[in-house]
Amino acid sequence: MLEKLMRLIDENCNNIDEKMVKKAYYFADEAHKKQKRESGEPYIMHPVEVACILAEMGMDTSTIVAGLLHDIVEDTEFSREDVSREFSVEVANLVEGVTKLGKIEYKTKEEQQADNVRKMLLAMSDDIRVILIKLADRLHNMRTLKFLPVKKQKEKAKETFDIYAPLAYRLGMSKIKWELEDLAFRYINQNEYYFIVRKISEKRVEREKYIEQIIKKLRENMQKAGINTDIEGRPKHFYSIYRKMVKKNKTIDQIFDLTAVRILVSTMKDCYAALGIAHTIYKPVPGRFKDYIAMPKANMYQSLHTTVIGPQGKPFEIQIRTFEMHKTAEYGIAAHWKYKEGADTAEDIDKKLTWLREMLEWQRETSDAEEFMERFKIDLFSDEVFVFTPKGTVINLPYEATPIDFAYKIHTDIGNSCVGAKVSGKMVPLDYHLKTGEIVEVFVSNTPKGPSIDWLNIVKSNQAKSKIRSWFKKARREENIVKGKELLERETKKQGYNFGEIAKGEIIEVVLKKYNINSVDDLYASVGIGAINPSTVVLKMKEMYIKISKPGGEDWSKLEDKLNKYADKSTDKKIKKSPGVIVKGETNVLVRFAKCCNAVPGDSIIGYITKGRGVSIHRRDCKNMQLPLKNKDTKLIEVSWGNPKGTEYITEIQIKAENRERLLAEIVEIISQSKATLYAVNTKPPKNGVSIINIKLKILNREDIKEVIKKFRKIKGIIYAYRTKN
Repeated sequence: MLEKLMRLIDENCNNIDEKMVKKAYYFADEAHKKQKRESGEPYIMHPVEVACILAEMGMDTSTIVAGLLHDIVEDTEFSREDVSREFSVEVANLVEGVTKLGKIEYKTKEEQQADNVRKMLLAMSDDIRVILIKLADRLHNMRTLKFLPVKKQKEKAKETFDIYAPLAYRLGMSKIKWELEDLAFRYINQNEYYFIVRKISEKRVEREKYIEQIIKKLRENMQKAGINTDIEGRPKHFYSIYRKMVKKNKTIDQIFDLTAVRILVSTMKDCYAALGIAHTIYKPVPGRFKDYIAMPKANMYQSLHTTVIGPQGKPFEIQIRTFEMHKTAEYGIAAHWKYKEGADTAEDIDKKLTWLREMLEWQRETSDAEEFMERFKIDLFSDEVFVFTPKGTVINLPYEATPIDFAYKIHTDIGNSCVGAKVSGKMVPLDYHLKTGEIVEVFVSNTPKGPSIDWLNIVKSNQAKSKIRSWFKKARREENIVKGKELLERETKKQGYNFGEIAKGEIIEVVLKKYNINSVDDLYASVGIGAINPSTVVLKMKEMYIKISKPGGEDWSKLEDKLNKYADKSTDKKIKKSPGVIVKGETNVLVRFAKCCNAVPGDSIIGYITKGRGVSIHRRDCKNMQLPLKNKDTKLIEVSWGNPKGTEYITEIQIKAENRERLLAEIVEIISQSKATLYAVNTKPPKNGVSIINIKLKILNREDIKEVIKKFRKIKGIIYAYRTKN
């Protein structure tokens, strides 16, 4: 396995620290040695295959190492701090990012799925490599999906279709996108998948012979013209054939272009020369030529596409691109990664991820989960049109975009003051659907009244919708507050309740937290502008009202009291700490344990002399000790663990979890079954359905902490559980 990985690195990557990669392999092998996959194979096979996929993309050292270690924190006893110490902070950050994403599962509840997608978008904005590792992880899991139960197969395949394949497409990673779609298709529509496989197999020899004929003729003519080319036949992917059959209502026997011909050349100039030669040999089909070189797709894809009539009157597609364009078409953002030698600048990479920034911008303003998921999927799946400004600048917009979308794409003020539009020299209405190649000119008013509320039903881009809503939010706040309250009162009455009765106290607080809104007036204004659906607000209030009214319902406002009743916080029961530490060989020196990091036996520790309070004991990785250690502060003193047997220490663990019933009971049950004792707890009320719980435990050593954390992470809905540093 290691030899295979190193060979792929040698073939595809530059400036890789091979010693670091090998160290990560042996580290992961040791960490996962007791674990097996569902197939019965050693678990180490999975992280190695993930690293191999990343190596094929030509990724950097940190990404490949993080690929080998991506399951370490979640599935073994090793922590983020261990990874940081053994490798680097950069690798630890990547592993932690993937670990958080590891909890993403496809769920029918839009609210939960929306929260998972938001996490993914934020992780991508911090470091795009996190999602590259996650895509590689998902690809290998899909390749080995047959070992899972049928129900799990369908869930994973559906999630792949809905989220991961579209994300791969938006990142320009067509090679991964196609394979993910074909694998998901195999498990969701098994009958159709195997029917297409069988049908294609039946005439494969005949089809290959036909394509070889075409390639031979193209190659001879390219050589005569002095163009250096690499020509190959590319079979269409199974899912794309199925989609074409459904879209055009055709049988597989009626689809002739099951194989495309790809021509790779050295320069852009050669691309157009090769196109001319292809069109002199084979007659082009009118309206089937696309120039993605002059007008690249938002995901960086560049190529010339043309459909021509081949021998026997059968149409087939020809794709023409340079070798560099082909690399980008296969691996997208990974082919342009800024950490690679000679890669684009960080600014260029940011330009290529404009769509991600726009998505993050509108998702912050979208509180309703159903609307968020709908808009997210539209953003991922939508086709594009390419139009021109009067000065010739290319603007890409969603399919069926309008002049209003165009205006907001140019600038927010132009959108807000738009009053008319001219397309290719002719006046058009503002709801006109733009087509690729058209020249668009918008007219603005010198005394703008702002956008019309009806525009929300006309525009297609999330960016335009977000900016229109933002204008109304600022411009008509008072009006929207009144309108929003009326809509909520009407909806509450419709559902058989009194608004004044259910919209109060902790119920309204829960609703405000769910939508990330600061005040009741802000809630009314958001409903009034149409940013939040009044029926979803009322449903949430009803749900909370019933829950609180019903005996035994979980009241999160009293969670801390519930937990603390289990905790032993009696002041007469002091925790002995000093016997466990030796200060420069002395055992009778006054010591105290710093609360910022709560050192326990097994931690690497350092002492800090404090006036009148003896020696304060810190973990060496404590943030408060980094500056004194760097400056070799004279107040630092060497300390070591003595004989801590029988001495109890306090440590703190932070848990982030999806809010659900019996979560508290399961946490307490794990603590009661462990060697630890609950000492204190601090909780934050749920936000967007997620709660933060800080638990202080009395333990005897570091191993006790690892054991408890490992069990916490297995609880359903736990997003993370870590020992806190500061």
